[in-house]
Amino acid sequence: MMANNSWPKGRVVTIPARANQPPINLAVHELGEGPAVIFCHGFPELAYSWRHQLPAVAAAGFRAIAVDQRGYAESSAPSAVVDYGLTELSGDMAGLLDALGLKRAVFVGHDWGGFVAWAMPVLYPERTAGVIGVCTPYMAIPPTSVMRTMVGGDDERHYILWFQEPGRAESVMDKKVRLIFDRLMRAPQSPEETAKRVMASGALNFNPFRRIDELVPDTAPIVTPEELAVYVAAFEKTGFRGGINWYRNIDRNSRELPQIGTAKLSLPALMITAEWDAALPPRLADGMPALCSDLETTQIARAGHWVQQEFPNEVNAAIVGWLKRRMRP
Repeated sequence: MMANNSWPKGRVVTIPARANQPPINLAVHELGEGPAVIFCHGFPELAYSWRHQLPAVAAAGFRAIAVDQRGYAESSAPSAVVDYGLTELSGDMAGLLDALGLKRAVFVGHDWGGFVAWAMPVLYPERTAGVIGVCTPYMAIPPTSVMRTMVGGDDERHYILWFQEPGRAESVMDKKVRLIFDRLMRAPQSPEETAKRVMASGALNFNPFRRIDELVPDTAPIVTPEELAVYVAAFEKTGFRGGINWYRNIDRNSRELPQIGTAKLSLPALMITAEWDAALPPRLADGMPALCSDLETTQIARAGHWVQQEFPNEVNAAIVGWLKRRMRP
C-alpha cells in the first residue's frame, strides 16, 4: 500500500433549507484548484476513506472534495428514517454545489456513495459533468424482497434485512466499533476460498455484523493502526444509526425513483471494479454498456471491497487518467 496520505482539515458547509428539508451541515475536506471532483463514501466509511485520492486528484489540476455524508461524523444526522433516501442524499450534493459556488462537478462514489453518484445525472443532469463508480455500478437497487428470497426469509442472515428494524442493529454494533473496523478493514479472500467457507458452513450468510466476534481475522489489515483509529473515534462518537438509515430507505428508493439505474445515460462515465469484491462483484456491472453510451471500464486485480484504500495507486491511476482525458482542466 502506497500513496500520499496528506489529509486536509475539514470545514462545515451549511446546505440551506429546501422543500421539506431543514438546513443540513456537511463536513467537507478539500485540496487543489480546478474543475470540481466530489467524492462520496459508503458504509461504514467516512470522507477519510478518500485520503489517498484527494492529493492525487488535486495534483492533477482538479479541486478534490470529499464529504462526510449525511449521518456521518461531524455532518448533520437527522432523526427521521425518511431523511436518508436518495432524494435527500442527492439533494445534499446539489446543495453542496450551490454552497461552494460550483455549477457542476464529477461525482465519484463507492458503495452507497456510488448510488448517490449515479443518481446525480438522473436527478440533476445539469449539475453533473461525469460519474466515476468505484465498485458500485449503475443499476437499480434491488428491493428487500429479493434479498429475503436469497436467505429463505431468515432476515438475520442478510445484514440489509437485519438493518431494517430501527434500533436493532445499532444496539449490537454501537458496542463493538473497534472490533467491527478491525475485522472489516482487511484484505479479501479469493472467490474460491470464499466458496469453500460457504460450503463448509452449509448456509449462505451475508451478515458479518450480527456476530462480528465470530469473524476470524485471517487476512492482513489494509489500514494502519493510526488510520483504524480515525474510524473508531468517529463511530464511537456517532454510532452507526445515520449510515444504517440509508438502508432503511431501499424500498422507498425503488418505489419513488425507479428511473435511477434504468434511465439511459450519455455523460462521460468510468466504472472501476474490484476483482475480489464479494459485496459488489464485477459481474453486477455487466449491464452498464447498454445503459451508459460513454462508458470506460477497468478492473483492479485481486482487490476487495475497500479497493481505494487497499490499492490506492491503481485506483488513483484510473481516476486521474480518466479525468485528464475527459475533464482536462
